[in-house]
Amino acid sequence: MHRRKFIQNSALAATGMAMLPSFLSSYKKEDLIIGHNNKRYRVDTNWGKLDFERYPVKDCHEMVQDSQGRIILLTNETKNNVIIYDKKGKLLTTWGSEYPGAHGLTLFNENGAEVLFICDNNRHQVIKTTLDGRVLMTLDYPKETGQYTKAEEYIPTETAIAPNGDIYVADGYGKDFVIQYNSKGEYIRHFGGRGDTDAHLLNAHGVCMDFRYPEHPCVIVTSRQQNAFKRYTMEGKYIGTIPLPGAWVCRPVIKGEYLYAAVLQSQSNQWKESGFITILDKNNRIVSNPGGSVPAYINNVPDESYQTIKLFQYPHDVCIDDEENMYVAQWNSGHVYPYKLTPVS
Repeated sequence: MHRRKFIQNSALAATGMAMLPSFLSSYKKEDLIIGHNNKRYRVDTNWGKLDFERYPVKDCHEMVQDSQGRIILLTNETKNNVIIYDKKGKLLTTWGSEYPGAHGLTLFNENGAEVLFICDNNRHQVIKTTLDGRVLMTLDYPKETGQYTKAEEYIPTETAIAPNGDIYVADGYGKDFVIQYNSKGEYIRHFGGRGDTDAHLLNAHGVCMDFRYPEHPCVIVTSRQQNAFKRYTMEGKYIGTIPLPGAWVCRPVIKGEYLYAAVLQSQSNQWKESGFITILDKNNRIVSNPGGSVPAYINNVPDESYQTIKLFQYPHDVCIDDEENMYVAQWNSGHVYPYKLTPVS
């Protein structure tokens, strides 16, 4: 981006934030409609609120929906690491006290039985559990790679599971490798890591399987500090980069033909609660930035995105349910419970 355009965008973002208090004094947050094009949403900030004394949250890191329609939230609050809601925000149950660094949450249907994969930053492990928390498998630090000498060097942030059960672990706060295991937890290969080529990663925060083009399945990995997603073959060969200027993207979440992602913060306003959401179409072009700037392309390159409405603080994950509702979990945002965004036509 040219320096002049960057300054203009930064000024616009700052102006939008400065005007925000008077805007919100005139409208309730629940009256807000955010987003662009065919991806616009009505905001419900009260959806996930619970009695904090009984069901506290710390950082609300990630969310998934199971086949029963339940919304499963992962928090690093050890009084209840997992909180399970129905789609209306009613509390159904809670479990978990052994995951002080609970960060990544992935759901996988394994031969008809749904299981969860939890990445724990503090424990330096990936833990596979049943939906009610019974531990099925634990993956320790990947010494088989030859890249790690101790567990503390490995800080997994996310997993993605291939249809054959292969497990891809993103070491997003460690050495930025993606480590591939088979369904039994046996090491296959690793790729990514830090370096100077396009195939390398910087803050490999998230990973997912992309089957939107079934003839060319791929693995999408977050390179958050580079404001990008990177695409690899299922064997870890680099394919290309999806640039997202201005967006510190978290994990990619694919639903139907779209890729959704929480944006932790705007590049032009770092560590000032400047997050938003971004949505990409099947061709990986931005179609909507709920809470952020209008998507724009210049010479087929995306212009810088940034927060325009101070609704979100540090969004960390999105979950898209079977009715296309979006749930937003936030990190380091005052112990806030998840928001629900309902599509509007």
